[in-house]
Amino acid sequence: MAGENGDASLAERYHQVLHRVEVAASDAGRSASELTVIVVTKNHPTKLALDLLELGARDFGENRDQEAAPKALEIAESSSVQPRWHFIGQLQTNKVKSVLNYASSIHSLDRQSLLDTLAKGTASREVPLDVFIQLNLTDDPERGGIQVGDLQAFAENVLRQSGLNLMGVMGVAALDHQLERDFSIIRSASEQIQKLAPNARFISAGMSEDFEAAITFGATHLRIGSAITGKRQY
Repeated sequence: MAGENGDASLAERYHQVLHRVEVAASDAGRSASELTVIVVTKNHPTKLALDLLELGARDFGENRDQEAAPKALEIAESSSVQPRWHFIGQLQTNKVKSVLNYASSIHSLDRQSLLDTLAKGTASREVPLDVFIQLNLTDDPERGGIQVGDLQAFAENVLRQSGLNLMGVMGVAALDHQLERDFSIIRSASEQIQKLAPNARFISAGMSEDFEAAITFGATHLRIGSAITGKRQY
């Protein structure tokens, strides 16, 4: 039974998701050890992230710097165990400097202007920043992300930056379309990237509603929010 602060409920949801990940990986002929579960903590208080740290979670996702920066600072000051912060939302260029203070990876590298700003901000880093190229899986060029047809040229630009480590691609499958179509596109894009950079073999895909399907298509980094955290606190 959940306690007054809901910790038992959180623990139950967290372990249920880990179990589902293990089952889905096994069904796909993969090992769960290949997968990184990123708990999306946006719109939740720092206390929830601290509780998740105690449960064993180490990878957290945030999509707004104005929320993530103070949360990361508070945890840095109050916990002996530090998480890895993954920035997963569209990143404004004027927020790059702040995000670089805490993020270990950025999953939403989606345009040349952001690449230019990140390259400048990481040029002197001893350890390159991990980045994923976000794909635009729609026919709308105004949507965030790189069109698949432009992926190779953009990836070549990323690979030229000494301060950036290209991890692979990121995509969000549209729930109103067939998941297989979008996840197939993401997987094909990953294969395209690996021809340029064999080490860029990671795929950031899959959320609370579709992470099991994403696993079957090769996802390595799962961005899971409400299935673990419960209802968001707006």
